[in-house]
Amino acid sequence: MNDTLIIGCGIAGAAAALRLSQDRERHITLITRAPDPLESNSSYAQGGIVTRGKEDTAELLIDDIINAGDGLTWRPAAEQLAEEGPRVVRELLIEQAQVPFDHDELGNLLFGLEAAHSRRRILHVGDATGTAIMKALMPVVLAQPNITVLSDHTAVDLITFPHHAVDPMAVYGAQSCHGAYVLDNRTGEVTPILAAQTILATGGLGQIYSYTSNPNGSRGDGLAMAHRAGARTANLEFVQFHPTTLHMPGVNKLLISEAVRGEGGILLTPEGEPFMARYAPEWKDLAPRDEVARAIYWEMLHNGYPYVLLDIASKMPAAELKQRFPQIYAGCLKLGIDITRQPIPVQPGAHYFCGGVLVNLDGQTSIPNLYAIGEVSCTGLHGANRLASTSLLEGLVWGDRAARHIQQGGVRKPIAESAVPAWDTSGLLYDTDPALMQGDMTTIRTLNWHYVGLVRSRYLLGRAINELRHLSQNIEDFYRKTRLTDQLIGLRNSAQVSLLIAQSAIRNRKSQGCHYREDK
Repeated sequence: MNDTLIIGCGIAGAAAALRLSQDRERHITLITRAPDPLESNSSYAQGGIVTRGKEDTAELLIDDIINAGDGLTWRPAAEQLAEEGPRVVRELLIEQAQVPFDHDELGNLLFGLEAAHSRRRILHVGDATGTAIMKALMPVVLAQPNITVLSDHTAVDLITFPHHAVDPMAVYGAQSCHGAYVLDNRTGEVTPILAAQTILATGGLGQIYSYTSNPNGSRGDGLAMAHRAGARTANLEFVQFHPTTLHMPGVNKLLISEAVRGEGGILLTPEGEPFMARYAPEWKDLAPRDEVARAIYWEMLHNGYPYVLLDIASKMPAAELKQRFPQIYAGCLKLGIDITRQPIPVQPGAHYFCGGVLVNLDGQTSIPNLYAIGEVSCTGLHGANRLASTSLLEGLVWGDRAARHIQQGGVRKPIAESAVPAWDTSGLLYDTDPALMQGDMTTIRTLNWHYVGLVRSRYLLGRAINELRHLSQNIEDFYRKTRLTDQLIGLRNSAQVSLLIAQSAIRNRKSQGCHYREDK
């Protein structure tokens, strides 16, 4: 019997599970759609995780977060991150999980610098920090006797009352969440997993765009489920594009970490001319990532460039470069690019979702018993544009806070299984056609990239809304008649969140942060 269900096992879900597991009478179920629990957005984070560096203060970090957020950051969220973050990093990552962060020859932690940071304050493990963190965290999670990890399981929908209640009198009661219907991808069976508290930790939605740094599971599942359940959402128009993903046609986009520019990397045109001083004279190549991404976009658009170049080879000795960025070096070398000898061809890609399910400082959503943490949530921290390397820390801090809030209420039993209907499989006429669904997914990605991308206008957004509304309805009709698969669930969710983002973007005529309207 579960008292807490956690959907998603990146850094946010893992942090919440570990904190909750300290209550040995409590039982936590953690599910992930991936066959391997290590596969999550968190594992793809390269640059590092923010903490407090030398000659640094909480107030300096708060100011940097607010400046990057372009006037939309909620200050209490920034204060919570800056004040509580170093403690949670120390307790959970350094002491409990023993993440092997980089040290100097004297054993002191090394702090990196990234765009829009006023101090070196970013802990890292080479350029594979997310992978190192999750490889350290997950064995600790799996070792807890009161945590059950279900991999290859996809959440279909949240179970909410009165919507899913068997008792018709429940319509007179308050709304509440009681778990989720979950698909076992190996058997095709959908069962309810009931819980007194449910935590969404499903990550982002970069896969709804043609070019992204995100893994395959980043398709907006948590946002779509929460929206269908009636949870409040906020800032959905703010999709952050990373300036530098590897440009290599036919290859999944390898993220070229912002830390490369933090260590002196310079953006160049294909002819070898630096250009960032024209767009951001003060920060140049270390400008906030939305400004850098748009600068690259305009250089490509106005000059017909298929990409621009990022030069680190002339700025850092080869041996030092290989040690600092081993994952980028190896990934590029496999594709014939030696970053110690030549510049890297790059282009922007969808990277991080700054909006999401609206939560308070404890991760509570507008639906009782439902929490959201990590990228799926909107804490107000990122405002209109995320400061580099704050995402892992946000997941860690809000995962910890949500768990502590749940602990304050004591261990509660979930509702009885008889109170919730079984999943209805009657009337299903079709099996999924992977090729057709892939075609629909390609259409969604193309629409979002061209019409709801880096630079937006009323005309482009209006066209996207018309086409996405029609496509979403067709997918929903097909969904109602078809046997469930993970691919179908993802397609449905991707269409729905794409429409939500486009609708939010057309309503907001103000260019702010990573939402840029060329028509104002």
